Amino acid sequence: EHAPDLECTIFYIDMRAFGKGFDAYYERAKELGVRYIRCRPSSVKEDAVTKDLKITYLEQGSDITTEVFNMVVLSTGLRPPAHVRELANQFGIELNEHGFAKTAEFTPVETSRPGVFVCGPFAGPKDIPETVTEASAGAGKAMALLKEQRGTLITHKEYPPEKDVAGQEPRIGVFICHCGRNIGGYADVPSVVEYARTLPNVVYADDNLYTCSTDTQQQITELIAEHDLNRVVVASCSPRTHEPLFRDTCRQAGLNEYLFEMANIRDQCTWVHMHEPEEATRKAKDLVRMAVAKASLLEPLSKGSLKVNNAALVIGGGIAGMTAALNLANQGFKVHLVEKEQELGGNFRHIYNSFNGEDPQQKLNDTVESVKSHSNINVYAASTVSAAEGSVGNFKSTIQQNGQSVEVSHGVVIVATGAEEFKPAEYLYGEHPGVITQRTLEEWMGQGKAELQGAKSVVMIQCVGSRDDERPYCSRICCSQAVKNAIALKDANPERAVYILYRDVRTYGLREEHYRRAREKGVRFIRYEQDRKPEVKARNGGLQVSCVDPILKVPLRIDCDLVALAAAIVPGEGVDQVGQLYKIPLNQDKFFLEAHMKLRPVDFATDGVFMCGLAHCPKSAQESIAQADAAAARAATILSKDEIEIDAVISEVVDDNCDGCAYCIDPCPYNALTLIEYMSNGSIKKTVERDGALCKGCGVCQATCPKKGIFVRNFRLEQLGAMVDAALMG
Repeated sequence: EHAPDLECTIFYIDMRAFGKGFDAYYERAKELGVRYIRCRPSSVKEDAVTKDLKITYLEQGSDITTEVFNMVVLSTGLRPPAHVRELANQFGIELNEHGFAKTAEFTPVETSRPGVFVCGPFAGPKDIPETVTEASAGAGKAMALLKEQRGTLITHKEYPPEKDVAGQEPRIGVFICHCGRNIGGYADVPSVVEYARTLPNVVYADDNLYTCSTDTQQQITELIAEHDLNRVVVASCSPRTHEPLFRDTCRQAGLNEYLFEMANIRDQCTWVHMHEPEEATRKAKDLVRMAVAKASLLEPLSKGSLKVNNAALVIGGGIAGMTAALNLANQGFKVHLVEKEQELGGNFRHIYNSFNGEDPQQKLNDTVESVKSHSNINVYAASTVSAAEGSVGNFKSTIQQNGQSVEVSHGVVIVATGAEEFKPAEYLYGEHPGVITQRTLEEWMGQGKAELQGAKSVVMIQCVGSRDDERPYCSRICCSQAVKNAIALKDANPERAVYILYRDVRTYGLREEHYRRAREKGVRFIRYEQDRKPEVKARNGGLQVSCVDPILKVPLRIDCDLVALAAAIVPGEGVDQVGQLYKIPLNQDKFFLEAHMKLRPVDFATDGVFMCGLAHCPKSAQESIAQADAAAARAATILSKDEIEIDAVISEVVDDNCDGCAYCIDPCPYNALTLIEYMSNGSIKKTVERDGALCKGCGVCQATCPKKGIFVRNFRLEQLGAMVDAALMG
């Protein structure tokens, strides 16, 4: 994207695109021309004359090749910094053999010392979403310990007195962001700045490399005072992520935060016109001109407040839902826990062994007992949520249990609806008793099933039902589960032959050591290509698996007693209904879509609703537990308050214009409008009443009203009209 003519080659052993959306990103990179070569280069040498770099490698099915590159980028691993041992000694916590903080599998943010928690790569290599999740999880665990001291050390952020701008002519400051190369690499930002200085009411304009940086925020605050600005326009990235930051900057400068307008010249401009710099520059000027036109008509607004119901609803009683419920209950909040099955536990009921020897079934029993015995938790087993209304701080949900309806009030919702195991329609699954899933294999081992005792040869086939056209995502835990079960099979009978047929081994992070352990124990790994999948046939009372060795290019036939399929993790039933009830979105794979993959991994865009566990995407029990504690921590930021603020950008009824036609009521997606009647001058008048807690300022009502009887603050017709006029001036 940044350099279309650049030829990019990636050498790799296994493509470990195991995160949510990562496989799609990998495929998109291939479509853009990134070349992937599966091998480990043998050497990198410098050309003495050109100073270019020569890489020698052997790609499967080819000869030894030496290729010249201008630059080589090494993807290096993560290791703990040298000072962590001293830090660990100071806090009295143990480190593992690699020097990372030692944690248990089912208490992922707890160290060996009670009250000391850990998050991020200090506990092992991990990506940003997991790091942010664990940060919230650690906070959630700490909040439960400190519940009696909650609020005793709060220092409220103070803002200067708000400047009275009534009657003043607009004095607009425009700040245009380069966003690194995301904007500045495609649009002529200095030209846009010069243009902004010519616009009506603009008294200051300048550019910044990163307008969202801390030093730039401080600079904007000073410039507002220096130039007596009473309106601010920032032309940068998406208001979805950064508008709250810039509004707060205005408040710190004494400006009403709603005297701010944002032009999205990244997502809506430079990202769209990467190969058209002149068009990108012209469009950026158009967007800035439109934002300035609207800013001239902005008015100060005031937020409302809403009392908070300090109870939570958790939907799903698996390990994630139970963990979230316990965390909130231990913080002192009432929790309504709804589980569709008769038993609590969800998918965790099928886990019987772990990498480090912890007993999952004991963990399950302890958790279920803690949930059932906790005075702050009401459990609704064999139940579903059938209806919901309200918004953050004040929800009402209807629970169906044993044919009866129970209405509960709560301030937040945590969605932990889980996922299901895919039922394969290939490899003789369902036709031959020796073809089972990895889940069944683990259950057989845990329960000591007789069917397993005589199995002398076991073949595992990975990526069954995932990473294909129908389900293009990786199910994340399959490789780890296969390795875990393979080790258990070899431990039980070292003479047993175990084969794992895989496309890529995705034992990420510290799971890599278990992959190595499996190989040392004699587990044989055989890679297969997507277009040459293994075949399974019944033979002589047993099974025969055929595949092609991709290196030797020869067919292999393996006679075996059992075939274990790594079946995909698929979204659970009822996710669409839950999504509709609470206005929360799903992605294309039918997993719930977070507000921001990296910055808000357990939040929804809908305020007051959070998620955890397999409802979010495939993940391990360890990761589900961390995410559950994170969701509880995020929920507690609302439940711990008596009141919350309501955004001022919501609809407002113009009573003189509204004639009660009710055209706006049914289209409202948040049920925020109600038709009412009252006496006016001796006659009955109909009008619409808006619930400020429910309204999200989406503008559907304004678009449907034929009488200008309702509008959204900061999106008045005059303001929108000014933007249209400004757009047409271009």
